[in-house]
Amino acid sequence: MSNTFQVDLRGIVDLLSHHLYGSPQVYVRELLQNAVDAITAVRHGDPEAAGTVAIESADATGDGTLRITDNGIGLTEAQVHELLATIGRSSKRDDLGFARHEFLGQFGIGLLSCFLVADEIRVHTRRGDAAPVIWTGFADGRYEVTPGPERAPGTSVTLIPRRGAEQWLTGPEVTRLAALYGSMLPIEVTVDGERTTIGTPPWESTSDRHKTLRRYAESTLGFTPFDVIELNVPEAGLSGAAFVLPTPINPAVRGGHRVYLKRMLLAEAVEGLLPEWAFFARCVVDSTELRPTASREALYEDGLLESAREAIADQLRGWLVRLSTTDPRRLAEFLSIHHLGVKALALHDAEMLRLVEQWWPMETNMGRSTLAEFRARHGVIRYAATLDEFRQLAAVAAAQDVGVVNGGYTYDADIIERLPALDPEVRVERLEPTDLTTSFDAVDRETELRLRPFLTIAQRRLDRLGCEVVVRAFEPASLPSLYLVSRAAAFHGEFTATREKADDLWGGVLDALAGSAPPDRPQLVLNHRNPLVRRITALADPELTALAVESLYGQALLLGYHPIRPADAALLNTSFLGLLGRAVPGSGDPA
Repeated sequence: MSNTFQVDLRGIVDLLSHHLYGSPQVYVRELLQNAVDAITAVRHGDPEAAGTVAIESADATGDGTLRITDNGIGLTEAQVHELLATIGRSSKRDDLGFARHEFLGQFGIGLLSCFLVADEIRVHTRRGDAAPVIWTGFADGRYEVTPGPERAPGTSVTLIPRRGAEQWLTGPEVTRLAALYGSMLPIEVTVDGERTTIGTPPWESTSDRHKTLRRYAESTLGFTPFDVIELNVPEAGLSGAAFVLPTPINPAVRGGHRVYLKRMLLAEAVEGLLPEWAFFARCVVDSTELRPTASREALYEDGLLESAREAIADQLRGWLVRLSTTDPRRLAEFLSIHHLGVKALALHDAEMLRLVEQWWPMETNMGRSTLAEFRARHGVIRYAATLDEFRQLAAVAAAQDVGVVNGGYTYDADIIERLPALDPEVRVERLEPTDLTTSFDAVDRETELRLRPFLTIAQRRLDRLGCEVVVRAFEPASLPSLYLVSRAAAFHGEFTATREKADDLWGGVLDALAGSAPPDRPQLVLNHRNPLVRRITALADPELTALAVESLYGQALLLGYHPIRPADAALLNTSFLGLLGRAVPGSGDPA
């Protein structure tokens, strides 16, 4: 024995209002879709038929109701039962003329959405020479069909508002919603006698289209675009424009786009139309082939949408490449605003990588320079992978005439590493902090022998901190000391600190991962060209010598932006107080 589901219409309305549709305002869109589909059906038989949709708000009707009237194909009594009284059945849509590709909506379920704002819906309709009929639906699930008074072919839908929903049917609100959803429809739509449609999308304008699109962005999107890129994806029946934002925007925020389907607005903030790297653009497009989700407030993610997204990305990429060849000044202006998006694209696109190499100035220790300029001057692109590494090395490397690019900003190090894949002749080296010691001068033999007692005291004092003390001569002479640590040593230090905090279980795991031989220790390199360092090495008091070396160690950590461990902080404190105590001798507190 088979049974039929019993549908609770109140439950369906609750489902629509709380889970499917984002706002009750979509009822205007659904009514417009039904009216436009009815007119489209007439035009299949008579392409010259004049289609009109007239909306009378609650302010115009005078009785609190809203009425929308079209001169479309209308319905017979049998079709009223088939389309309006059965939820979910689509087997008859082809026979009734509402399932063809050209139509916008789902006639029955679209009308059902009006229960979001109405307790009662009346549909007065007539098809051709058939008798007029009135269908009345109630929010509690009842409906009735009765003969209607004479009227011309077409349909009028009247909404009797729900208590608390009256504001959705007022003149200003209905005018706003009709203009929002239906402004680009190829059919005349009026609200209380005022036309709301513009007929032709701005990207189809025949007179100064670029200026028209800029004015459209200003009036509709609220900004004057940096530039306008016309879009065309025939496979998806898509046309429109991308508007480049004139100010920076957080790349992590995915911008929404204004999407129309068959000239009816789908939503104002549709995501997924562009790849993530193209966050610098906002699009307004119309498509005849892309599919909406069930709520018709987003695009359905399928192969066609993916193809359209890739095609739009190609067109944005082409605009950037053209800009680099025709207007470099304009490109530089764009990059100053939206470099993050271009650099993100350069990670997987050869054209954008070339563009970044040629046009984006990066920070170096010799001033800002593009990678192409830097390579031409230095032959090899040496870079520091983090901002702290660059701060530690920049001044000293520059004094040795060693150029270093700061790769610590977002995507920069990855872009530099990709360059050899673009051109095998490009040499790229990540600069190790310890690499600089190869360009430092060793002190002469006589000086080295004289410094041995000093080095013995200094090394004994810093042994507990795992640091080796060496003396070299390097520029700039104003820099007394430099703390250098290799990446391997830095990793070993972090590993050791983590091991000390771990419990027995995780400590055993970390011990198993530890290498057998620790890397070379960090070095405190004292600059023998610095007058202060030479005076310190000549001190006769071992304790004062040790305090001075500790102070140089602390200063090198701070100037090099190195992390300060608890032991380092304690040393900074004791050396400072020790030197202060030596500098301010006294016999005790004043009387």
